[in-house]
Amino acid sequence: MSYFDMASAAPLHPVARQALLAALDEGWADPARLHREGRRARLLLDAARQTAAEAVGCRPDELVFTPSGTRALHSGVAGAMAGRRRTGRHVVVPAVEHSAVLHAADAYDSTAVGVDRTGRVAPRDVAAALRSDTALVCLQSANHEVGTVQPVAEVADLCRAAGVPLLVDAAQSLAWGAVGGGWSLLAGSAHKWGGPPGVGLLAVRKGTRFAPQHPADERESGRSPGFENLPAIVAAAASLRAVRAEAAREAARLSALVDLIRARVPELVPDVEVVGHGTLRLPHLVTFSCLYVDGEVLLTALDRAGFSVSSGSSCTSGTLTPSHVLKAMGVLSEGNVRVSLPPGTDEAEVGRFLDVLPGVVAEVRAQLGAPTAGAAGAAAAAAAAAGATAGPTGADGLVVDSLGKLCPIPVIELAKVIGDVPVGGVVTVLSDDEAAGLDIPAWCSMRAHDYLGSRPAPRGTAYLVRRRA
Repeated sequence: MSYFDMASAAPLHPVARQALLAALDEGWADPARLHREGRRARLLLDAARQTAAEAVGCRPDELVFTPSGTRALHSGVAGAMAGRRRTGRHVVVPAVEHSAVLHAADAYDSTAVGVDRTGRVAPRDVAAALRSDTALVCLQSANHEVGTVQPVAEVADLCRAAGVPLLVDAAQSLAWGAVGGGWSLLAGSAHKWGGPPGVGLLAVRKGTRFAPQHPADERESGRSPGFENLPAIVAAAASLRAVRAEAAREAARLSALVDLIRARVPELVPDVEVVGHGTLRLPHLVTFSCLYVDGEVLLTALDRAGFSVSSGSSCTSGTLTPSHVLKAMGVLSEGNVRVSLPPGTDEAEVGRFLDVLPGVVAEVRAQLGAPTAGAAGAAAAAAAAAGATAGPTGADGLVVDSLGKLCPIPVIELAKVIGDVPVGGVVTVLSDDEAAGLDIPAWCSMRAHDYLGSRPAPRGTAYLVRRRA
């Protein structure tokens, strides 16, 4: 079995396992107590904080440990907003941020900043979103779904000039290096770099106004209440130091394997879109979307074939709504596959994945009754040979009723009938699946047809597509 879901959770690093076991014996006491056992526990906690601070690039007294990365983000947003409550309640949040940040920002007056088709934020768009009452700007160091690296240093500069703190979600990137730039707050999560789950970190640089939003607690500088999980904290810090020592070598090696996947998947599998930035990206992560494929079915089939991957697809049963990241990017959301390679992955494993993938996708498409590669082109050619001419360009052409059907069925049904209308003719797809609003325009772009927009229908939405050729 090949585990290719490092972006969700990394396997426990051997160094973390060793540190965890040792700390269970030595670090069980209360580090706030003055007796021998407490002092020994305190030494372990201080050493872990020093190690983590060196990796983050901050002072030890600026960093606290939290029960999770999500808690670190929630506490970071709430504490920063409370600390600057006299400024206002406005927060700027890129549309591709992790849901933990988006949910935290929902409690305030938030402005979502768009991204380009690669998922990258433009600093000028962040600057344009700033207001006199802006209390905080949030920005990932790198996106969790597509791996695109964000311009943290540039955004930090403009935030500093505006006197607004910047909170960076560094969960996906801390394993590969410190986050540069003049950020004010930073959060991370140990299970992303091979530490144990249940440990996060929050760094708040000196001079940043911050007011914890929970009952007073003397632990962790009052910023993370509750008894510290010291063995897990020690293991988290040890593993972060260990993965950093290997980072440069692994980044170069895994980046080459990702380049191979990015190049070969579109060659091996028809109707695939590789998403995310080609060069400004995490070294181990690649995401692609397959037309005419249900994401959950595809992941299950790949799991049976021996590959554990992830999906931000609109079709996964957990949400039944489009991935907010893919939606913001305006790319195909159906049949989405995220491959994130753990350290130690070799070329043979990637080669086996590339060998298996085409057959798995073809099998899933066949189960859904999807058109085969070239079928739409063949239908168009047959219509042209029969003397088809330009047809109407309005909304009175062929109607496809896909009401009550989830993706990718509306797109599959559209693909099956597009050859039945003359060049210039219009197909109207009726759908009540939210994902159709993303996937039908993306299909038009991939298949070189004209997407004419959408309009409300008595039930659901009508999507209009004009056949080009």
